Amino acid sequence: MQVSVEDVSSLTKTLKIVVPEDVVSKKIEDAYKELRAEVSIKGFRKGKVPRKVLEKGYGDKIKMEVGEKLVQDTYFDALEKVDCKPVVHPEIKSHRFADDGTFVYEAEVDVKPQFELGQFKGIEVEMPRIIVDDEAVDREIESLRKEIAPLRNVDDRGVADNDLIVVDFQGYDENGEPMKQVMAENYSVEVGSGRNGKEFESAFLGIGKGEEASRTVQFSAAFPNPILAGKNVQFKIKVKEIKERILAEMNDEFAQDIGEEFKTLDLLKVHARKKLEKQKSDARLGDLTDKIMMKILANHTFEVPNKLVAYEVSEQIKQLEDHLRKQGLTLESAGLSQEKLVNEYKEAAEKRVRGDFILKRIAEAENIKLSDDDINKGFERISLQYRMPVEEVKKYFRSRNELLPFMNELLSEKILEFLRASAVVKEITPDAGSNESDSAGASA
Repeated sequence: MQVSVEDVSSLTKTLKIVVPEDVVSKKIEDAYKELRAEVSIKGFRKGKVPRKVLEKGYGDKIKMEVGEKLVQDTYFDALEKVDCKPVVHPEIKSHRFADDGTFVYEAEVDVKPQFELGQFKGIEVEMPRIIVDDEAVDREIESLRKEIAPLRNVDDRGVADNDLIVVDFQGYDENGEPMKQVMAENYSVEVGSGRNGKEFESAFLGIGKGEEASRTVQFSAAFPNPILAGKNVQFKIKVKEIKERILAEMNDEFAQDIGEEFKTLDLLKVHARKKLEKQKSDARLGDLTDKIMMKILANHTFEVPNKLVAYEVSEQIKQLEDHLRKQGLTLESAGLSQEKLVNEYKEAAEKRVRGDFILKRIAEAENIKLSDDDINKGFERISLQYRMPVEEVKKYFRSRNELLPFMNELLSEKILEFLRASAVVKEITPDAGSNESDSAGASA
C-alpha cells in the first residue's frame, strides 16, 4: 500500500492512499462469490451465474461496497504508515478504481496542533469574598414562608403581586396576527416571581377574576424566549382564578413547621445562612474555574482544527433545537437561522476546543492521570444524583459506549482541580448589592 501526505494547512492534511491490485482483485472476487451464492437469475442455476452476467446487473453496487470496505480495511494502517494522528473522523474526498487495478482514495484529516505550554500554574485571580447578609437570609426565610403557605381564593380584588393565577392568553404580533406559539389555556402564573418574566407577569396586575383585558407587553432583547425577545406583543387575557397565600407569622412555631430540627426561628435562620453560603461557594468554584481558564487561554494562542470547532458548534445547535422542541418550537418558528447560529457559536466553540487541547497537555506535563478510585467516585456521584445503584450506573455507561467520554470528563475535572489548587486567589469585598438574587426569566 502506498501512502503520501499533502499539507492543506498547518492542521489539515490530505492522505492519498493507493491499495495494490492484488488486494483489490481479491476483494472484488470475494464479493462476486458471495453475490453468486445469493442471487437467482432466470436461465442460470443458483451459484452458477457467470461473473460477466453479474457485472452487468450488479457491477456498480459491487464497486461501491468493495470501495467502502477497502477504505475501512486500509485507513488505519495508512495512518500508522505515515505516523499521522487525526483528531476527528476523516472526510473521504475522492475514491476510484484505477485502470491498473489499484484502488485510490483521498482522506482529509485534521491533526493535533503543536504548541508550547505557557503559564498555567500560579494563575492570579481576584474573587469576591463569600458574604451572606441578613437581607439575603430574610429573603430565604420569606421564600420558605411562601412554600408552606396555604392558598385562599380571591374574588373581591384584581391580581396583585405574589398571587397565583390561572389564565388564558393569546399573543398578537405588531400586524395584529395571532402568534401560534404564544397562547395557552389554564396557564398558571406566579405574579412577581419572574419565572415567566417580569414583563409578562406585570400584564395581569389589576385584572379581576373572570375579567378579560387587552395588554401590550414590550419584551426586552434579553428575554429568554427567542419568539418574544425584543418584540412588542399585544395580549388578550382572561383571568380565571386568583389565589393568595396566607402567610404564617415569623416565629418559632413557623420554624418548627419547616422542620422538627428547627426548635426556634434563630436556628432556622442559621440553617438558611449555611445553605446560602454553600450555594455561593459552589457558584464561586465555577467562577474561579472560568477566570483561571480565561487567563490560561490568553497565554496560549494557536490554531485549532476546523472540523472539531464545527462539531462543537453543531452540538450546541442540537442542544438549542432540543430545548426549543420541548416548547413546541423549531429554529425557523423561533426566528433563528442555522447560518446565524454558526457565526454566534463559533468563537466560544474555538475557546472550548483550544482549552481542551491545553488541559490535555497540562495533564501530560504534570502526569495527571485517572485512578480507579477517581472513576469509582465518579460513578458514585452519578449514583447519588440519579438515585441509581452504582452497578446500574456502570452498566448504563458500558452498554452505550459512553465510558470513554465519561472518563475524559473526569480527567478534565481532575486537571481543573489541580489548576484551582495552584492558583493564587486574592479575595476582594463584593460590590454593594451583589448579594441580590437575580430574577429568573422564563418564556411566556
